[in-house]
Amino acid sequence: MFLDYIHIAFKNLRRRGIRSWLTLLGIFIGIATVVSLISLGGGLRQAIVSQFGISSTEVIQVQAGGLNSFGPPGTSVTNPLTEGDVDAIERLGYVEAAIPRQIVTVKVEYNDFLEIGTATNIVDGKNRDLLYEILDIETVEGKLLDEGDNGKVVLGNNFYFEDKNSFKKEIRVGNSIIINERKFKVNGILKKKGSFIFDQIIILNDNDLRSISAYGDSVDLIAVKVKNKELVASAEKDIENLLRDRRKVKVGEEDFEVSTPQAALSTVDQVLTGIQIFVVMIAAISIVVGSLGIVNTMTTSVLERTKEIGIMKAIGAKNSDIFYQFFIEAGLLGLVGGTLGILFGIVIGYFGTFSINSFLGAATTPEISWTLITFTFLGSFIIGAISGIIPAIRAANQKPVEALRS
Repeated sequence: MFLDYIHIAFKNLRRRGIRSWLTLLGIFIGIATVVSLISLGGGLRQAIVSQFGISSTEVIQVQAGGLNSFGPPGTSVTNPLTEGDVDAIERLGYVEAAIPRQIVTVKVEYNDFLEIGTATNIVDGKNRDLLYEILDIETVEGKLLDEGDNGKVVLGNNFYFEDKNSFKKEIRVGNSIIINERKFKVNGILKKKGSFIFDQIIILNDNDLRSISAYGDSVDLIAVKVKNKELVASAEKDIENLLRDRRKVKVGEEDFEVSTPQAALSTVDQVLTGIQIFVVMIAAISIVVGSLGIVNTMTTSVLERTKEIGIMKAIGAKNSDIFYQFFIEAGLLGLVGGTLGILFGIVIGYFGTFSINSFLGAATTPEISWTLITFTFLGSFIIGAISGIIPAIRAANQKPVEALRS
C-alpha cells in the first residue's frame, strides 16, 4: 500500500512539471549550501593550517614585536630577540629545547634571472634533528642538509617546476644557484607541503646563512619545544614572564609575541565558525522559503484535484488514504530537492577545494560528513512532509458530494 502512495505521488509530481521543479528550488538551495559549506570548511581549515605550518602541539613560537608590518615574521623590529633570550628560555623547567631561527630576505640568481627569496637556517648540534622534526619536512629529490654541508642548500618544492619559479627553468639536485652573490650547490628539493612559505623556502646551514647576511646576535624566531603538551600553557606563561623581565616591559606593553599552535587553530576555527553561522542562516531562510513553496504547491494541488478526491472517496477511499497520498507527495518534494541539493553540494565541495588548492598551492581534500548527509537526506523528507500536513488534512476532510459538485 505504501508503495502505491509513492507511485501515485511521483506520477502527480511529474504531471505538474515546472511547478514541481520550482517548488524544489528553495529546499535545493538551502541543502546545497549547507552541504557545500561543511565540505569546504574542512578543506579550507586544512589549507589555512598548512600555510602557517601549524603541526606540533608541543611547540611554542616566540618572536619580537614592533615594526614588523612588512617582511617575514620577527624581522624589521625595533628590539629583536637575541641569542641570550634563547639560552634563558632553554633553561626554563618546562622547556626541552629552544631553537633560534633566522628568516632572511636574499637575492637568488639562476639561469640569468634574478628573484628575491626567503632563506632560513638549520642549526648545528643536538637540536638539528629536532628542528627537522618540528618543521616536518622531507625531500622529494636529494636529501636534507647534514652538519658540515657547507656551500649547499635545500630548496622548496616550487623551485622544482619552471612554471612555479621566476627562473623559466626547473632546478634539480646538483645544479648551482647564486644567493647574495655566493654560489651554492642544490643538495635537495623538499616535498610539496601546500604552503606558500615552505614551498618556496631556501634552507642553509647556520654558518652559511651567517656568511651571506649580517644578523649577528639577533634572532628572528625562537622555536620552543615543550617537554609535554600538557605543559604548553604553563611554559607559555613562564616565557612571557621571562621576556617581560629581560626586556623590561610591563603586562600589556609587550614588544614580543608568544604564540601556540592551539591559539592559531582556535583563531582559524573562530573565523570559520563565524562564516558557517552566517551561511547557515542564509540556508535556513532558503529552506523556510522552500517549505512555504511546498505548502503553496500542495494547497493549489488540493484545489485543482477536488473532483479527483471526490471520486476516490466515492469509490471507497478513506480519509487516511487521501491524507497519506498528499502527505507523501509533499515529503517527496522535500526529498527530491534535498537529494539534488546534497549531490550539488558535494560537487561544489570538490570543485571549491580544488580551487582553494590551486590558489594557495595546498593539497587538501573536501571533508564529506556522511552522518550529516544522512540526517540531511531524512530531514529534507521530514521538512517536505511537515509542510504538506495542512494541505493533506484539508484534502482528507473534503466531503465526497461537495467535491464531486465542484
